Amino acid sequence: MQQQQQQQHHQQQQHKQQQQQHQQQQQQQQHQHQHHQQQQHKQQQQQHQHQQQQHQQQHHQQQQHKQQQQQHQQQQQQQQQQQQQQIPLCKIAFHNSTRRGGSPRRG
Repeated sequence: MQQQQQQQHHQQQQHKQQQQQHQQQQQQQQHQHQHHQQQQHKQQQQQHQHQQQQHQQQHHQQQQHKQQQQQHQQQQQQQQQQQQQQIPLCKIAFHNSTRRGGSPRRG
């Protein structure tokens, strides 16, 4: 089950708006509520996979050319990438300090 609710109120001169793409096996539900919009050419792009819910509410926006693009894939991949990036950075900084100064510095 995936549900998206988007409400936009009092927006002017907005060139890109929201596009919703749902990928699921059985049911697809799209709810779009747009009020008081002028000169809107495109909408936001949202891709949802693996049971995720996004609720976006936008009020009183003017002259906004690009909005958020959000892509969600599985729950654990993003956390693993962040943990793998933190540890090598300390090692690289340590090696760089020893090569430049000749004396080891603490990272």
